[in-house]
This record gives sequence, C-alpha cells and structure tokens, in this order.
Amino acid sequence: MDAQTRERGPSAEQPQRAKEAPRPQPASTAEASAEPTKAPSLRDRLRQHWLLATLGAVVLTAALVGGLLYWLEVRHYESTDDAFVAARSFSVASKVGGYVTDVPVTDNQHVNAGDLLAKIDERDYRIAIDQANAQVASAKANIANVEAQIDSQREQIKQAQAQLEQAQAQLQFAQEEFKRAEELVEKGAGTVQRQQQTRSDLQAQQANTERAKTAVTSAQLGIRTLQAQLEGAKAQLEQSQAQLDQAKLNLQYTNVVAAQSGRVVKLSGAKGTFVTAGQSLMMFVPDEVWIVANYKETQLADMRPGQPVEIRIDAYPGRKLTGHVDSVQPGSGTAFSLLPAENATGNYVKVVQRVPVKIVVDNWPADLPVGPGMSVVPWARVR
Repeated sequence: MDAQTRERGPSAEQPQRAKEAPRPQPASTAEASAEPTKAPSLRDRLRQHWLLATLGAVVLTAALVGGLLYWLEVRHYESTDDAFVAARSFSVASKVGGYVTDVPVTDNQHVNAGDLLAKIDERDYRIAIDQANAQVASAKANIANVEAQIDSQREQIKQAQAQLEQAQAQLQFAQEEFKRAEELVEKGAGTVQRQQQTRSDLQAQQANTERAKTAVTSAQLGIRTLQAQLEGAKAQLEQSQAQLDQAKLNLQYTNVVAAQSGRVVKLSGAKGTFVTAGQSLMMFVPDEVWIVANYKETQLADMRPGQPVEIRIDAYPGRKLTGHVDSVQPGSGTAFSLLPAENATGNYVKVVQRVPVKIVVDNWPADLPVGPGMSVVPWARVR
C-alpha cells in the first residue's frame, strides 16, 4: 500500500498543488507602465471635454457664416467712420449800421427764403432818401435853367447872324460907292472929296462886318459853353439819382431777410443793440446738407459717382438712410489744408491718405434734426 500510495501520491497531489498555487504578485511600477494601455476614443474625449467642443463648434460655425456673408455681401461695400454731415453754413450780417428794433426769430428756428430775421432802425435812412430827392430836384432845375440859357443863346446867334448879313449888305454898297467914285475921279467928273468919303465909308463897313462876324462867333462859342454846362447838370442829376437809389437800397437793407431756407443758430443780435455794417447777427445753416466721408485712398479703386450708399447717423442708430456718391475730391484732404504736407523735405514716411467723398442723401427725414459736424457711418456699394 505504501508503494502504491507513493506511486499515486505525486500524481494525485498535482491538481491540489495546481489549485493551491500562489497567485502571481503584481509587477513593479516600471514594468506596469511599460505594458501598452488602450487610448481613449474621440467620442470619449468629446464627452470628457464637451464644453470646449461645443464652444469650438460655435466659433467654427460663426467663422464659416461670417466668411460666407463677407464673400456674398460685405466685400461689395466700402465703409469708414471718418464721415460727417456738412453744409455751407454762413454768418448773417447787416449791410447797414444802426440800432436793432426787432428780432422776430430765435435759436434753432427754421425759416423760409424771404422771412425777416432782424430789423434796423430806418429813420436815418428815410431822411437820406428825402435829401437825395431834394438833390435830384435841384439837378433837374439846374438842367432846365441851362436849357433855357441855351435857347436864349440860340436867339442871340440868330440876331448876330442877322446883323452880320446887314453889315455885309452895307459893305457891298460901300464897295460899289467907292468903285463909282474912283471911276468918276479918273474921268474927271467926280471930286476927290467924294472919293475919300466913299473910301472912309467902305473902311467903316468893313470894320462893322468884322465886328458882326465876331459877334456871331462869340454867340456860337457861348452856346457851346452852355451845352457843356448842360452836360454837367445832367451828370449831377445822374449822381443825385444814384444817391437816391443807394438811399432806397439802404432803406431796404434795414430789413435783414433770409436768402434761402434753413435754420438760425448762434443768434447774437438782440433788440436795442447797436450794430455796425458787416457785424454778425447770427449763423445760418441752409437746408441743403450732405455727407463728407474721408475714405482711405486704398478704398477708392472701384468707387464711382452714382453708386448707392447706406448711411447710419450716430445720433440716430436705429434709422437707416439711403443716398449715392456724388463726387470724389481730386486730391487728398491734406493737399487742400491750411498747412499742406511738404513731402520733399526731411525724412519721408508713407502714410495712407484720406480723400473726401461727397455723398448726397436721397431724402432727409423731416423729424431728424441734423447739422454740420454730426458723425455718420456710410456703406458705399462699389462692387
């Protein structure tokens, strides 16, 4: 039995030992890290970092949508924030001096062409009209007086010419008498005394004729002098008439009226103040306003007059206006400034220039009070 037991013992105890074999101990840390591990999948990573993944997807989608919008729409426009409302505002001044008697307008009031803006005391100017009328009447009377003298002088000329004709007739008779006396003396039928008497009469008639001719010439020269006086009187009348017209104009200038429709701003004139000719009473902004957009010169390649423009005013961000490009200034803004840049001196640094572009709004809304200097943002469709 012992032998059999020894013979079966090892074989019988093998399974028992196999079952009772000690479990393998864990390898060291270095050996464990060396063993390959399974990488997490993309889905696991997205699940683990779902917030970043969502944010990235949103950013990517926004970039794609923005790029598509830019390609389809935005790239066709040129815009600038260097744009302002412009107008040819000017100062309203009186052309004559005096005390202000009335100012029927107030600040920021809208007026139409021909409306009264201010009134100057007109009493002095009405007196000036009366004086000018008196000067005109005096000049007319002077003209009438000279014309009467001319008529009188013409009658004197006629009288002198008649006397000349009479003297010439008497001279001719004296010549004939002297000729007959000489013939009689030569024939011995006449006396020397008669001959001498006829010679004396002839000489007297010759002198009388010369005196008559001188009288005619003097009368003719006198009428020329009177005609010159008449021209001077007429010139005086024209001068007096011009002074009268100027006095009437000055009376009209006492009413300061609006030359065009617009708004009154910076009103400085007041009732009772004394103003001199040319002194400003108020500023005036016409209704005709436009937009000056200072685009970069690199934005003007495709910009042409007539292109549509969308406009937003900073003061009214909720309102969108439409207009069109009217013109592009032939030169940069600095070229027409008070002190233009002189690039030929010193070191040169190239700077992108700004070029003013005039934009006309198709229809300004009546409920939007806009004026020079207000900021706008235009979008001009150039492609």
